[in-house]
Amino acid sequence: MRSHSPHALAALALLTLAGCGGKAADSTLLRESFDSGDTYSRNIDSSPAQACEAARRALLGQGYAIARADAGNVEANKNFQPKDEVHEQLVLRVSCAARADGMAQVFVSAVQDRYALKKSPTSASVGVGALGSVSLPFGSNDDSLVRVASSTVQDAQFYRNFFQRLQQYVGELAPATGVDGTR
Repeated sequence: MRSHSPHALAALALLTLAGCGGKAADSTLLRESFDSGDTYSRNIDSSPAQACEAARRALLGQGYAIARADAGNVEANKNFQPKDEVHEQLVLRVSCAARADGMAQVFVSAVQDRYALKKSPTSASVGVGALGSVSLPFGSNDDSLVRVASSTVQDAQFYRNFFQRLQQYVGELAPATGVDGTR
C-alpha cells in the first residue's frame, strides 16, 4: 500500500472542493451577510401609519408614481430613459411596522429593472390555391421592451437620503403642540 503526502491530500481536497463548488461560490446568495447594518431600516418616532404617510409624501415629492399605499405599506415607481432604446424603472417598497413602544420601524428596498428595446421583423402568410402558403415579409417591426436586468439597489447613500426626506415629512405630520405641551 502506498502512502500519500499530506500536501498531496490537501491539494486533492482543494481541487475537489473547487470542482464541486465552482459557480456556487460565486453566487450572490452566498455574499448576503444579514449583518446588523441599518441600510434598509430605521426607527422613526411616529406611528407606523404616520411613517408610511411620510414615506408616500417623500416619494411623491421626488416624482414617483404611487402604485399602492395604506397604513402599513407603500409601493412606488419612477421611470428613466438614460439613452435611446434603454428604459429603467426604479420600484421602492416601504413597510412600516410597530415597535413595542408603538413607534414605527420602517423598512425600504429599491429594485432597479433595466429594459431594452427588442425589434422583431413581422411577416405574413398568404394562402395561394395551387402553391400553398407563401410567407411575405412586411417592412415593419414589432418593438417590445424586454427586461434584461434586475437588481436590488444597495447604495447606502441612496437609502440615507430617502430616510432623511422621510424624517422631514414626519416632522410636518406631527400634531402641533401648545406651549404647555398639550395638543
